[in-house]
Amino acid sequence: MEDLARRKCRPCGGGGPAYTEEQAREQLKALKGWTLEDGKLVKLFPFGNYYQTMAFVNALAWVSHREDHHPDLEVGYNRCRVTYWTHAVGGLSENDFICAAKCDALFDL
Repeated sequence: MEDLARRKCRPCGGGGPAYTEEQAREQLKALKGWTLEDGKLVKLFPFGNYYQTMAFVNALAWVSHREDHHPDLEVGYNRCRVTYWTHAVGGLSENDFICAAKCDALFDL
């Protein structure tokens, strides 16, 4: 995972193919706790309270802005569900796995 977390996202302005199911499953092996749901990369992060949840959400927003790759977030009192999917390619790309690794690294701080 550290290798993925150290990479930078590349602009994918609508070119290139999305990962195949096989490619996505292979990349998934480098991540802990992430799943594929309807062709998207998903993980639920638990927290002790609302403040911790929002601190994570705000930090993830900063990371997402820096990478110019933004997840869908579902936020509750003590949880955040993070979903990555690259709209420009209509599926999963390397950027999704890079950002998922960065998300895990942030959670582990």
